[in-house]
Amino acid sequence: MDEKFMMRLDALRYRYNSPITLSSAYRCPKHNNAVSSTGLAGPHTTGKAVDISVSGREAHKILELMYELNFQGVGVSQKGAHKSRFIHADDITEGNRPWVWTY
Repeated sequence: MDEKFMMRLDALRYRYNSPITLSSAYRCPKHNNAVSSTGLAGPHTTGKAVDISVSGREAHKILELMYELNFQGVGVSQKGAHKSRFIHADDITEGNRPWVWTY
């Protein structure tokens, strides 16, 4: 994982004032290609991306804090069973950023 990204993630956790559960963090290119449409070079292969397990009101709090902390990539998956919901956070600056998307 990228050290600067981890410090920003820790700042998010500090402001959230509660533990944050990650459902995904660094992925090797081969695994990312198998589980994601982003292929061999997706955000998770950079060490600057995580998926945070969160739903409902808590998801809203995380999104507010991510906006305050200026995360560059924000993906929102809030459909289906609560246990499978998550928010993607990344600090990828290449390309046309910031981005916000839904799954």
